[in-house]
Amino acid sequence: MHIVINFIKKIFSMEGSRFMLVGVANTLIGTSVMLFAYNVLGFGYWISSILNYVVGSIFSYFANKYFTFKSEKKSMKEIIRFIANIIVCYVIAYSVAQPLIAMLLGRLQLSVSVFEQISMLTGTVIFIIINFCGQKFFVFK
Repeated sequence: MHIVINFIKKIFSMEGSRFMLVGVANTLIGTSVMLFAYNVLGFGYWISSILNYVVGSIFSYFANKYFTFKSEKKSMKEIIRFIANIIVCYVIAYSVAQPLIAMLLGRLQLSVSVFEQISMLTGTVIFIIINFCGQKFFVFK
């Protein structure tokens, strides 16, 4: 329980507030790219969601490095950790999102398009939560 309380305190700290601010901007940018790719360009679930994180991750790296976590390190190790964190968070979030939405909303008989878009947005929420932990405790520790 102590770990959960400390995590909640970190979320509402200045660092957590800055992460949320960057996250809002990053989410707006990435989600716009993802939905544009899916709805306008006709790309599928995986390609659209990957584009979200390619574009969003570039923005996120620099914003979180310098604004959120105030890291001045010039390290290839940090970049590799960031990339690894993004990949792991992405795979977990989007692999969990589709089965979770199928389980929760499967009886509604949604169209494939609506189902996949709800899954992508759910994946985004899951990603945000685990990404904060990865960046805080692994990348910019």
